[in-house]
Amino acid sequence: MNFTIDGMGHLRITERGLKLEGTSEFLQPLYAKEIQSRPGTPLFLQSSKNISVNILNNENHLVTQLTAGSRGVQARGKMLEVRSSSGKLLFSADDQEVVVGAERLRVMGAEGAVFTSSVETPHVRAEPFKELRLESPTRSLFMEAPKGVDIHAEAGDIQATCRSDLRLQSVDGAIILDAQKIKLLRLPEGVASPSPSRQTVFEVCVCANGIVFLSQAGTGSTCQMRNHVCI
Repeated sequence: MNFTIDGMGHLRITERGLKLEGTSEFLQPLYAKEIQSRPGTPLFLQSSKNISVNILNNENHLVTQLTAGSRGVQARGKMLEVRSSSGKLLFSADDQEVVVGAERLRVMGAEGAVFTSSVETPHVRAEPFKELRLESPTRSLFMEAPKGVDIHAEAGDIQATCRSDLRLQSVDGAIILDAQKIKLLRLPEGVASPSPSRQTVFEVCVCANGIVFLSQAGTGSTCQMRNHVCI
Protein backbone atom coordinates (compact mmCIF):
# COMPACT_ATOMS: atom_id res chain seq x y z
CA MET A 1 0.00 0.00 0.00
CA ASN A 2 3.08 2.22 -0.08
CA PHE A 3 2.87 3.29 3.55
CA THR A 4 5.61 5.80 4.35
CA ILE A 5 6.35 8.34 7.04
CA ASP A 6 4.81 10.94 4.74
CA GLY A 7 1.38 9.27 4.39
CA MET A 8 -0.67 6.16 3.65
CA GLY A 9 0.24 5.92 -0.04
CA HIS A 10 -2.76 4.72 -2.09
CA LEU A 11 -5.03 4.44 0.97
CA ARG A 12 -7.46 7.27 1.64
CA ILE A 13 -9.98 7.76 4.45
CA THR A 14 -13.18 9.36 3.19
CA GLU A 15 -16.65 10.01 4.56
CA ARG A 16 -17.90 6.71 3.01
CA GLY A 17 -15.02 4.60 4.33
CA LEU A 18 -11.63 3.49 3.05
CA LYS A 19 -10.57 4.08 -0.56
CA LEU A 20 -7.75 2.16 -2.18
CA GLU A 21 -6.08 3.16 -5.41
CA GLY A 22 -4.51 0.38 -7.47
CA THR A 23 -4.08 -3.30 -6.51
CA SER A 24 -4.23 -4.46 -2.90
CA GLU A 25 -3.42 -7.83 -1.34
CA PHE A 26 -5.10 -9.12 1.84
CA LEU A 27 -3.39 -11.91 3.77
CA GLN A 28 -6.27 -12.42 6.21
CA PRO A 29 -10.09 -12.32 5.85
CA LEU A 30 -11.60 -8.98 4.91
CA TYR A 31 -14.67 -7.81 6.86
CA ALA A 32 -16.71 -5.04 5.29
CA LYS A 33 -20.29 -3.88 5.00
CA GLU A 34 -19.91 -2.92 1.33
CA ILE A 35 -17.24 -3.39 -1.33
CA GLN A 36 -17.52 -1.43 -4.56
CA SER A 37 -15.31 -0.19 -7.35
CA ARG A 38 -14.88 3.33 -8.59
CA PRO A 39 -17.67 4.63 -10.84
CA GLY A 40 -17.24 3.35 -14.38
CA THR A 41 -14.61 0.73 -13.52
CA PRO A 42 -15.08 -3.01 -12.84
CA LEU A 43 -14.41 -4.72 -9.53
CA PHE A 44 -11.67 -7.32 -10.00
CA LEU A 45 -11.07 -10.06 -7.40
CA GLN A 46 -8.16 -12.48 -7.83
CA SER A 47 -6.87 -15.39 -5.75
CA SER A 48 -4.42 -18.23 -6.27
CA LYS A 49 -6.96 -20.75 -4.85
CA ASN A 50 -10.53 -19.52 -4.60
CA ILE A 51 -12.66 -16.55 -3.67
CA SER A 52 -15.35 -17.05 -1.05
CA VAL A 53 -18.08 -14.68 0.07
CA ASN A 54 -19.63 -15.81 3.37
CA ILE A 55 -22.74 -14.45 5.10
CA LEU A 56 -23.00 -15.17 8.83
CA ASN A 57 -25.94 -14.70 11.16
CA ASN A 58 -25.90 -13.16 14.63
CA GLU A 59 -24.76 -16.48 16.11
CA ASN A 60 -21.76 -16.56 13.74
CA HIS A 61 -23.23 -19.47 11.75
CA LEU A 62 -22.78 -19.67 8.00
CA VAL A 63 -26.10 -19.11 6.18
CA THR A 64 -25.01 -18.17 2.64
CA GLN A 65 -21.79 -18.83 0.77
CA LEU A 66 -20.56 -18.08 -2.74
CA THR A 67 -17.30 -19.72 -3.78
CA ALA A 68 -15.47 -19.29 -7.09
CA GLY A 69 -12.61 -21.73 -7.53
CA SER A 70 -10.84 -23.97 -10.00
CA ARG A 71 -13.75 -26.46 -10.00
CA GLY A 72 -16.35 -23.82 -10.84
CA VAL A 73 -18.74 -21.54 -8.99
CA GLN A 74 -20.66 -22.95 -6.04
CA ALA A 75 -23.45 -21.28 -4.10
CA ARG A 76 -24.98 -22.42 -0.81
CA GLY A 77 -28.03 -20.90 0.79
CA LYS A 78 -31.75 -21.21 1.35
CA MET A 79 -32.58 -19.75 -2.05
CA LEU A 80 -30.82 -18.73 -5.27
CA GLU A 81 -32.24 -16.00 -7.52
CA VAL A 82 -31.09 -14.61 -10.86
CA ARG A 83 -32.75 -11.42 -12.08
CA SER A 84 -32.40 -9.28 -15.18
CA SER A 85 -31.24 -5.68 -15.18
CA SER A 86 -34.88 -4.59 -15.01
CA GLY A 87 -35.55 -6.75 -11.93
CA LYS A 88 -37.47 -9.54 -13.68
CA LEU A 89 -36.99 -12.99 -12.16
CA LEU A 90 -35.10 -15.24 -14.59
CA PHE A 91 -34.22 -18.20 -12.35
CA SER A 92 -34.77 -19.21 -8.74
CA ALA A 93 -34.15 -22.41 -6.79
CA ASP A 94 -34.78 -23.60 -3.25
CA ASP A 95 -35.49 -26.88 -1.46
CA GLN A 96 -39.06 -27.05 -2.80
CA GLU A 97 -38.89 -26.03 -6.47
CA VAL A 98 -36.89 -24.55 -9.32
CA VAL A 99 -38.50 -21.69 -11.26
CA VAL A 100 -37.45 -20.52 -14.73
CA GLY A 101 -38.94 -17.09 -15.32
CA ALA A 102 -37.59 -16.48 -18.83
CA GLU A 103 -39.96 -16.37 -21.78
CA ARG A 104 -38.41 -19.52 -23.27
CA LEU A 105 -36.44 -22.47 -21.87
CA ARG A 106 -34.09 -23.83 -24.55
CA VAL A 107 -32.15 -27.09 -24.18
CA MET A 108 -29.31 -27.21 -26.69
CA GLY A 109 -28.15 -30.81 -26.07
CA ALA A 110 -28.63 -33.38 -28.83
CA GLU A 111 -30.35 -35.77 -26.42
CA GLY A 112 -32.90 -33.16 -25.34
CA ALA A 113 -34.13 -32.84 -21.77
CA VAL A 114 -34.17 -35.87 -19.42
CA PHE A 115 -36.53 -35.90 -16.43
CA THR A 116 -36.30 -38.67 -13.83
CA SER A 117 -39.73 -37.87 -12.36
CA SER A 118 -42.82 -35.94 -13.41
CA VAL A 119 -42.94 -32.64 -15.32
CA GLU A 120 -45.71 -30.08 -14.82
CA THR A 121 -46.20 -27.51 -17.57
CA PRO A 122 -49.15 -25.89 -19.37
CA HIS A 123 -47.56 -26.05 -22.82
CA VAL A 124 -44.93 -28.12 -24.63
CA ARG A 125 -43.96 -27.22 -28.18
CA ALA A 126 -41.04 -27.53 -30.55
CA GLU A 127 -39.17 -24.72 -32.25
CA PRO A 128 -40.43 -23.57 -35.67
CA PHE A 129 -39.81 -26.18 -38.38
CA LYS A 130 -38.57 -28.67 -35.77
CA GLU A 131 -40.09 -31.96 -34.63
CA LEU A 132 -41.43 -32.48 -31.11
CA ARG A 133 -40.68 -35.91 -29.64
CA LEU A 134 -41.86 -37.20 -26.26
CA GLU A 135 -39.99 -40.44 -25.67
CA SER A 136 -39.53 -42.95 -22.86
CA PRO A 137 -37.07 -45.60 -24.15
CA THR A 138 -37.25 -48.02 -21.20
CA ARG A 139 -40.32 -46.96 -19.19
CA SER A 140 -43.85 -45.67 -19.71
CA LEU A 141 -44.94 -42.21 -20.78
CA PHE A 142 -48.02 -40.71 -19.11
CA MET A 143 -49.75 -37.44 -19.95
CA GLU A 144 -52.43 -36.36 -17.48
CA ALA A 145 -54.57 -33.24 -17.14
CA PRO A 146 -57.78 -32.63 -15.15
CA LYS A 147 -59.46 -30.93 -18.14
CA GLY A 148 -58.01 -32.96 -20.99
CA VAL A 149 -54.86 -33.25 -23.08
CA ASP A 150 -54.76 -31.57 -26.50
CA ILE A 151 -52.26 -32.62 -29.16
CA HIS A 152 -52.11 -30.43 -32.28
CA ALA A 153 -50.00 -30.67 -35.43
CA GLU A 154 -51.13 -27.85 -37.68
CA ALA A 155 -48.62 -28.48 -40.47
CA GLY A 156 -47.78 -32.18 -40.24
CA ASP A 157 -48.63 -35.62 -38.93
CA ILE A 158 -48.89 -37.06 -35.42
CA GLN A 159 -47.25 -40.44 -34.90
CA ALA A 160 -47.49 -42.69 -31.86
CA THR A 161 -45.20 -45.73 -31.92
CA CYS A 162 -44.63 -48.32 -29.23
CA ARG A 163 -43.09 -51.80 -28.96
CA SER A 164 -46.05 -53.61 -27.35
CA ASP A 165 -49.67 -52.40 -26.99
CA LEU A 166 -51.06 -48.94 -27.72
CA ARG A 167 -54.22 -48.31 -25.70
CA LEU A 168 -56.80 -45.55 -26.04
CA GLN A 169 -59.05 -45.70 -22.99
CA SER A 170 -61.91 -43.43 -21.94
CA VAL A 171 -63.40 -44.13 -18.51
CA ASP A 172 -66.50 -41.91 -18.60
CA GLY A 173 -66.61 -40.70 -22.20
CA ALA A 174 -66.08 -41.89 -25.75
CA ILE A 175 -63.16 -42.20 -28.15
CA ILE A 176 -63.91 -40.20 -31.30
CA LEU A 177 -62.00 -40.69 -34.56
CA ASP A 178 -62.98 -37.70 -36.69
CA ALA A 179 -61.24 -37.65 -40.08
CA GLN A 180 -62.00 -37.83 -43.78
CA LYS A 181 -60.21 -41.19 -43.98
CA ILE A 182 -59.63 -43.77 -41.26
CA LYS A 183 -57.20 -46.52 -42.23
CA LEU A 184 -56.69 -49.75 -40.29
CA LEU A 185 -53.67 -51.41 -41.85
CA ARG A 186 -52.57 -55.05 -41.68
CA LEU A 187 -55.76 -56.39 -40.08
CA PRO A 188 -56.06 -60.19 -39.93
CA GLU A 189 -58.54 -61.73 -42.34
CA GLY A 190 -61.14 -64.21 -41.20
CA VAL A 191 -62.68 -66.78 -43.55
CA ALA A 192 -66.37 -67.65 -43.05
CA SER A 193 -66.60 -70.35 -45.73
CA PRO A 194 -64.51 -71.57 -48.65
CA SER A 195 -64.87 -69.17 -51.58
CA PRO A 196 -63.97 -70.14 -55.14
CA SER A 197 -63.14 -66.56 -56.12
CA ARG A 198 -61.15 -63.92 -54.26
CA GLN A 199 -63.45 -61.13 -53.08
CA THR A 200 -62.34 -57.52 -52.89
CA VAL A 201 -65.10 -56.29 -50.57
CA PHE A 202 -64.71 -56.90 -46.84
CA GLU A 203 -66.45 -56.04 -43.63
CA VAL A 204 -64.80 -54.97 -40.40
CA CYS A 205 -65.63 -57.30 -37.51
CA VAL A 206 -64.81 -57.20 -33.80
CA CYS A 207 -64.18 -60.22 -31.59
CA ALA A 208 -65.50 -60.48 -28.05
CA ASN A 209 -62.00 -59.76 -26.73
CA GLY A 210 -61.74 -56.58 -28.84
CA ILE A 211 -59.63 -57.86 -31.74
CA VAL A 212 -60.58 -56.24 -35.06
CA PHE A 213 -60.41 -58.33 -38.22
CA LEU A 214 -61.66 -58.43 -41.81
CA SER A 215 -64.29 -60.78 -43.16
CA GLN A 216 -65.49 -61.30 -46.70
CA ALA A 217 -68.67 -59.36 -47.32
CA GLY A 218 -71.75 -61.44 -48.05
CA THR A 219 -75.45 -61.77 -47.48
CA GLY A 220 -75.26 -63.82 -44.29
CA SER A 221 -73.43 -63.52 -41.00
CA THR A 222 -70.06 -62.78 -42.55
CA CYS A 223 -68.37 -62.19 -39.18
CA GLN A 224 -68.89 -65.88 -38.26
CA MET A 225 -65.57 -67.47 -39.12
CA ARG A 226 -63.78 -70.77 -38.70
CA ASN A 227 -60.18 -69.73 -38.08
CA HIS A 228 -58.56 -68.62 -34.83
CA VAL A 229 -58.34 -64.86 -35.24
CA CYS A 230 -60.22 -64.15 -32.01
CA ILE A 231 -58.17 -66.58 -29.91
